[in-house]
Amino acid sequence: MLSPIVINDAGFANKAKIILSPNFDSRPSKSDINLIVIHNISLPPRIYEGNNIIDLFTNKLNPENHEYFKSISDLKVSSHFLIRRDGSLFQFVSCLDRAWHAGESCWNQINNCNDFSIGIELEGSDYDTFETKQYSCLKELIQSLINVYPIKDIVGHSDIAPSRKTDPGPYFEWDKINNCFDQLINKN
Repeated sequence: MLSPIVINDAGFANKAKIILSPNFDSRPSKSDINLIVIHNISLPPRIYEGNNIIDLFTNKLNPENHEYFKSISDLKVSSHFLIRRDGSLFQFVSCLDRAWHAGESCWNQINNCNDFSIGIELEGSDYDTFETKQYSCLKELIQSLINVYPIKDIVGHSDIAPSRKTDPGPYFEWDKINNCFDQLINKN
């Protein structure tokens, strides 16, 4: 049996390939990490190969490599985690720090979800199904995060920024992570 994902005291996952992003800062004091936000991303849209997502999160995206990149290359964004199509896990920001993934957002009448959430990007789009390996990794990652932090909710980016965002999109199958919700209910 494979060993589970473990989040260490520094907020890093033992099974993740760590590529540090400069796009983060400290969480506000007294900010409990109690929300997981699921996103989708592909760069350029619906292209699932290469290092463009990594380049975006590390401020290395070359605007000359694709027309679409010209409109986003100056963005300063990140996420805690990225799960590629093959199920591989990357981490850009410690869970203890605030990644810049949610933007203008609100959950349970509390603004600025970056303050109290962990962002997980799935390589994908609103127009394609996600891979079984991605769901397996996501489920394991969520379970490990629930074991360490007082997570109360798991939502999509569209739930916290409905006027701006649609991800993880209509092809995300929430039922594939349902037992994670059961784990939340049993914990609280």
